[in-house]
Amino acid sequence: MKIAFFDTKEYDKQHFDVANSKFKFDLTYFEPRLNESTVLLAKGFDVVCPFVNATINEKVIEKLKEYGVKLIALRSAGFNHVDIKAAKKAGIPVVRVPAYSPHAVAEAAFALLLTLIRKLQHAYVRTREFNFSLSGLVGFDLYGKTIGIIGTGKIGRCAIDIAKGFGMKVLAFDPYPANIDGVEFVSFETLIREADVISLHCPLTQDNYHLINKESISKMKKGVIIINTSRGGLVESSALLEGLKTHQIGGAGLDVYEEEAGIFFSDLSIDGISNDTLTLLISMPNVLVTSHQAYLTTEALSHIAETTLANINMIDSGIKCPNEVQ
Repeated sequence: MKIAFFDTKEYDKQHFDVANSKFKFDLTYFEPRLNESTVLLAKGFDVVCPFVNATINEKVIEKLKEYGVKLIALRSAGFNHVDIKAAKKAGIPVVRVPAYSPHAVAEAAFALLLTLIRKLQHAYVRTREFNFSLSGLVGFDLYGKTIGIIGTGKIGRCAIDIAKGFGMKVLAFDPYPANIDGVEFVSFETLIREADVISLHCPLTQDNYHLINKESISKMKKGVIIINTSRGGLVESSALLEGLKTHQIGGAGLDVYEEEAGIFFSDLSIDGISNDTLTLLISMPNVLVTSHQAYLTTEALSHIAETTLANINMIDSGIKCPNEVQ
């Protein structure tokens, strides 16, 4: 079984090589993302293994079929970057890694939150310049504040546990509410109206694209903190920027961005970026941006590699894979 990995970094190779000692697949690693320009690299392979910023549209899938590719093995939970209908039409199954380390992402969300509200990013820069003044570094307690968790899957539930540990009141919104101790499920409108902090933990769908937009931001508490470690398309970037400028939003912690493809995971320190909205967001003192780093722990990378190769092995062996996208 020949597998072509796209958008791979050294840490991907290390963990997949270790996991592959059990399966003995033929692995080839490519740095470019899978899209219409790079799909030719898939020729001669049985499986392609792309990451979150690939573009796997109908044209790409038609080429994959032409090249004899039998499986698209995503090494991510989200699959909004894949034309699932086109894949089914082409007879190419799509498998994913539904939960690699929910704790990693939830913990990263709170790392962003704590850094923002305690202004640690500014304190770090000051002390490296031997400036030990505390002026302008006043933050606020999480204890007693209300957090709104949007999406209560595995990651959302880990975030809820952390929030409860801080003594926060937890409101939650999910199309499929569950009975979670100490959590009040409310409407989206109620959540954005009452929450001091809003943390996004839901997949991106057609229904929730730009869930956080100009209208919803106008209904939020003044000074609300928004954390997004889920998918960039959940937040309308221009509306977020405007909300920050008017101080309707008190701060934002972003591990994802709606136009991150071609920017995140790359070193652009010399060339810079042409995305004006992202440039302005990064320049703001109450915004913290990380480049899709929330999942990046040793535990998560190991689980991604093991699950991805196990998915491929099941499909290759004719065994029904529970992680196949239906």
